[in-house]
Amino acid sequence: MGATDRTARSSRTARGNGTGRSNGTTRGNDGQPGPRTALVLAGLALPFLAGLYVIVLAYWAHPASSGRQLRLDQFLAAVDKGRVTSATILPGDDRIVGTFDGGRYWVDYAGGHESLFARLTGALEAGGVPTTVRRQPLKAVVGPVSTLLPVLVLGDLIMIVTLLARSGGNPMTGFGRAGARKVGGPDLSPVLTFADVAGADEAVEELREIVDYLADPARFATMGASVPKGVLLSGPPGCGKTRLARAVAGESGVAFFSISGSDFVEMFVGVGAARIRDLFATATAAAPAIVFIDEIDAVGRARSASAAGGSDEREATLNQLLVAMDGFAAGSGVVVMAATNRPDMLDAALVRPGRFDRRITLDPPDLAGRVAVLALHAQGKPLAEDVDLGWVARRTVGYSGAELANVVNEAALLATRSGTPTIGMTQLSESVERVVAGPERRNRVLSVDDRHRIATHEAGHAVCAAALPGADSVAKVSILARGHSGGFTWYLPQTEQVLATRSQLDDRLVALLGGRAAEELVFGEPSSGSADDLAQATDLARRMIGELGMSDDLGPVAFTTSDGVVQGWSSSTAADVDAQVRATMGAAMARALDIVAANGDVLCRLADELEVYECVEGEALDLVLADVTPASWKPTAVRPRIGAPLVLAAS
Repeated sequence: MGATDRTARSSRTARGNGTGRSNGTTRGNDGQPGPRTALVLAGLALPFLAGLYVIVLAYWAHPASSGRQLRLDQFLAAVDKGRVTSATILPGDDRIVGTFDGGRYWVDYAGGHESLFARLTGALEAGGVPTTVRRQPLKAVVGPVSTLLPVLVLGDLIMIVTLLARSGGNPMTGFGRAGARKVGGPDLSPVLTFADVAGADEAVEELREIVDYLADPARFATMGASVPKGVLLSGPPGCGKTRLARAVAGESGVAFFSISGSDFVEMFVGVGAARIRDLFATATAAAPAIVFIDEIDAVGRARSASAAGGSDEREATLNQLLVAMDGFAAGSGVVVMAATNRPDMLDAALVRPGRFDRRITLDPPDLAGRVAVLALHAQGKPLAEDVDLGWVARRTVGYSGAELANVVNEAALLATRSGTPTIGMTQLSESVERVVAGPERRNRVLSVDDRHRIATHEAGHAVCAAALPGADSVAKVSILARGHSGGFTWYLPQTEQVLATRSQLDDRLVALLGGRAAEELVFGEPSSGSADDLAQATDLARRMIGELGMSDDLGPVAFTTSDGVVQGWSSSTAADVDAQVRATMGAAMARALDIVAANGDVLCRLADELEVYECVEGEALDLVLADVTPASWKPTAVRPRIGAPLVLAAS
């Protein structure tokens, strides 16, 4: 499935979201400053109050006096000797300032007892020094102000934190907020509609009644019908699960809250459950709305019997999600949609009827779907008149919508790089190969021996594939380096195939090992160039034996999961599985050697053409492979088919 983002196609009538909140940018409904204005004012007041407090402490609390500071003993000695000519008492600063024969002086008696002050004034009186007292009215407020300013600063900080919390911007109180992204709504332009979706016609049909319900819930209530509370979209990556959910929201014109399953999981217990509550409360207030949880397996994984550490938090979050979905009323106007690549990992309580009532599986598009996806992504791009999107679709079997979009985009980039005004078949063909094997590495210099070995290797793949009826046909063979590979053989399935038989899988194994077999027969030994082929062949053989039960000795038993992990079996059974995998690989290698040996002339001719032209495809490739001797697969035991007549020998 694929889609392209477009602008809004039509304007919709604005409807209230039911939250009862104002934007708070200027003034509220009662004429008082709004939250944002109050936040700005509080932010401006904070540095002013802090600066004023610093000034009070630095200047008023610690005054500066000119002249020389005298110790108490020095001051008393100077008065006794008649050196002091004047004295002024500053009761607010607890100081005595004045002049003496050495200039100006000041004495600090702060913290002294009344007896000390009486002794100093007595010495001045006894020495006949002219003494005055200067009143300091501002000093009387220094104490109260120095006490009040910290309180004001703290109160301003509390006000800022409160306003941030109300606006959802405080990181400390924001742990419990879901932080869902609102993509669409009645007052926002829809991002996507069903017209922006291709290659998923069945899924679109399943979701149309969800759209009808969100657009007109009363019609369903009249009939007594209830739509699914939850819709689970599952499928491989890139098939458009998220895009389809956004198309549902855009088609119905309701609010669309998008969040990832990993956003609920935190190290602090209770945070995930709080975010679930906040998400569903927000969606209910904005109803009708859609809540979309991407990668729900991050929070909806099946619960285990024992949990420790972070698992407790994840399971508490899952429990809250179960309660929230089960608490929806039939007419709440909120539909939950979720997407996952691993539906088998979800908890059974989450996918039961009443929560996720409907499960929609998205697969890679078929031939018609791929043509539609390519046409959708090609809109607005200058295509040449000879472009055949059907040709591209036939060579992109198994591609997802995201990969098809990448093919069109790569072709546009190649056309821009080459300076051509339109996108032609050359760019589209090259883009398909770039997506499959990576860009060409034309600057890679190969020796003569390496070039001959790579050509022989790729010719071995092509010969074995052409000789086997169950293997995919070969569309192109090249020895130009792409990505990490020295060359590549491009297989092209003849039909849209969903299932594969044992004989077809055996033939594919032989085709994968054809390059290694060609190297052994021509050069006497294999090389490191078959490492990727061996990895793919071993994985396929292990799936055949352990997962698909395609072993006559072990029987139709599944020993491994889809991840290739042996579960519930003894070590001897695992050893038997490994032995059967090795036997299957050995049989496939023997068949590959026989095919290559029987078609040595074709192998050498194709390898020679590859060394000359570097790439062989189309009619030239078909002409060479037409001389390949076909091989057939012989079953180990012939059994009558069900429904086939049994011929019994007469006694």
